[in-house]
Amino acid sequence: MKRNTIILSVLAAVISGVGSAYYFSRHFSEATFATPNSVGNAQLVSFNPMQAPSDFTYAAENTVHAVVHVKTIYSNDNNSSSYSGNPLFDFFFGNPGQIQMQPEMASGSGVIISSDGYIVTNNHVIDRATNIEVTLNDRRTFKAKVIGVDVNTDVALLKIDGENLPFLTFGNSDDLRLGEWVLAVGNPFNLTSTVTAGIVSAKARSLNLLSGQGNQNSIESFIQTDAAVNPGNSGGALVNTKGELVGINTAIASRTGSYTGYSFAIPVSIVKKVVDDLRQYGAVQRAVLGVVLQELNQDYADKNGIKELKGVLIAGVMSNSSAEDAGIKIGDVVLSVNDVEVNSPSELQEQINKYRPKEEIDVIVSRDNKQKQFKVVLRNRAGSTEIVKPGDMNSMLGATLEAASPQLMKKLGIRNGVQVVKLGEGKLKRQGIKEGFIITQINRMAVSEPEDVSQILSNTSGGVLIEGVYPNGIVAYYAIGI
Repeated sequence: MKRNTIILSVLAAVISGVGSAYYFSRHFSEATFATPNSVGNAQLVSFNPMQAPSDFTYAAENTVHAVVHVKTIYSNDNNSSSYSGNPLFDFFFGNPGQIQMQPEMASGSGVIISSDGYIVTNNHVIDRATNIEVTLNDRRTFKAKVIGVDVNTDVALLKIDGENLPFLTFGNSDDLRLGEWVLAVGNPFNLTSTVTAGIVSAKARSLNLLSGQGNQNSIESFIQTDAAVNPGNSGGALVNTKGELVGINTAIASRTGSYTGYSFAIPVSIVKKVVDDLRQYGAVQRAVLGVVLQELNQDYADKNGIKELKGVLIAGVMSNSSAEDAGIKIGDVVLSVNDVEVNSPSELQEQINKYRPKEEIDVIVSRDNKQKQFKVVLRNRAGSTEIVKPGDMNSMLGATLEAASPQLMKKLGIRNGVQVVKLGEGKLKRQGIKEGFIITQINRMAVSEPEDVSQILSNTSGGVLIEGVYPNGIVAYYAIGI
């Protein structure tokens, strides 16, 4: 019997500007925020730690006021025969040229995380939008601006001008347990303030949803639940029974595009770090261990005399990396990071992503069936511990850079690249680089995101070699001085 294929479906519902046709959407902190006791005239119940675990009233009543409806508008410039450039939209809905008209309006959800109007949502909800409007649960509407995005985690940070707004506190997604009750709150099918309940079905799920579409630096460690979510829930809140934010709803597993069993959320352990960095630096300060990870399986364990089948196997160690400097070697099995056990590459990736370059972590590994502890000072992908501000480097280069679309990379036969989409006065133009050029490597280091270019160039002095290719397939090399 032929098996049905389960696909991962983006959760942002779309309202098309053409008649009654509906399309899916074109797109997949700071510190001690306190949950308000009341919102407008609505009186919120107090949390009683002795209440029954299945009583969701406190969590529901507090959360709906802090979850917003996000409406996005797109210019006609996006209605071209090329791919949209967003791997999530292109993966699920194909070439926009095959659709008579791309959506002009789309909608999703967002979560207010501060009383002055910072809002977390998914990057795919607002990607390439020319106008973003946010509607609160009390029907007030605000224009929103994008503070920053992180395509590697599919997180975006918005800001609206408001005061004394209801907001959610961050919980601890590391503390979630399998079988624990959670609520999903969002705006499925444009139905505002919808609350559904489910349990945590799994943690640290890696779906290859981003990396499988050309984003080689993606970070996926989803919380899997069976709370019912549907298109429009993207960017909405996953909360525990205390009403604390533990995840941002992002995708579903479905044969139809609607909910049929499982949904996936980005854990706040990742979200909080991304949001903090975007607020403080305008870009994510991403630390890397500098290793190639692999699942530890029974076959490898038997061949190498490993007694316990737990941890994450180090299959490669990069030169000039944090791991190499600390003494971690190929064949080591990572057991924990700062006392948090890890048993899959996605779990290890999630833990490392909580820290910035220059921070020190304790890593416990098993080597020859004996535990060894390493103090690891984390670095970024460029091998530096310095803070990176992409805007400063882009100004020096005189260019606007974007990650190359999966369709373009497939056409050119490349696995990564950053495209020069707009060129002004600066080093790139003076060296002869033209608009459309796709940078694939700088000093032999692969680049996939504009932040990669900034990190490498910010920590390089003297001349650098830029390698890449033009959309017509012509390969080019340029040397510039920094």
